[in-house]
Amino acid sequence: MESLTPAQQELFDWLKEYINTTKHAPSIRQMMRAMNLKSPAPVQSRLERLRGKGYIDWIEGKARTIRILQEDPQGVPILGAIAAGGLVEPFTDSQERLDLSDVLNRPNYFALRVMGDSMIEDLIAEGDMAILRPTIPGEMVRNGEIVAARVVGHGTTLKRFYRQGEIVTLHPSNQRYVPIEVATSSVEVQGVLVGVWRGYAD
Repeated sequence: MESLTPAQQELFDWLKEYINTTKHAPSIRQMMRAMNLKSPAPVQSRLERLRGKGYIDWIEGKARTIRILQEDPQGVPILGAIAAGGLVEPFTDSQERLDLSDVLNRPNYFALRVMGDSMIEDLIAEGDMAILRPTIPGEMVRNGEIVAARVVGHGTTLKRFYRQGEIVTLHPSNQRYVPIEVATSSVEVQGVLVGVWRGYAD
């Protein structure tokens, strides 16, 4: 892929951000304002160069049809494996990438900071961020899923969900805690766990 000049890169980066955010292409006038240009000619020239180099394309004769052809790779590169027991070769030439955008960029997903140690046997510790997808009305949560549940008289808790008939059991993953058993009418599942983020201080 042919490299871009600074001016072309500036427009390309702006186009990616705009299209990814708004889900539609901008007008020439909007591009002029963003690039601090007073004439459409430089914008059109940069667009032609980006098209010629294979970064963008559009439908001739139709406005606002610009689409991005070359996206920057998302995520961090996966360079191999690291041992937590014996030794392994740590780096490879792998081109895999760890892309968390499907989880972190979902518009309705939310996170809750974990307080307490009732889920440590599922490797969820105090201070972790539990990332959850919201449930939809009428959704049947599967037995064994980890959920954020609001329980009348208990507040909101992160537990494994089990339902049998009209009884719901919210099961901790720590033998020091006892399960919570309540009627289904007393439980509102607010989200299902999709991931856990744990940060480490420098």
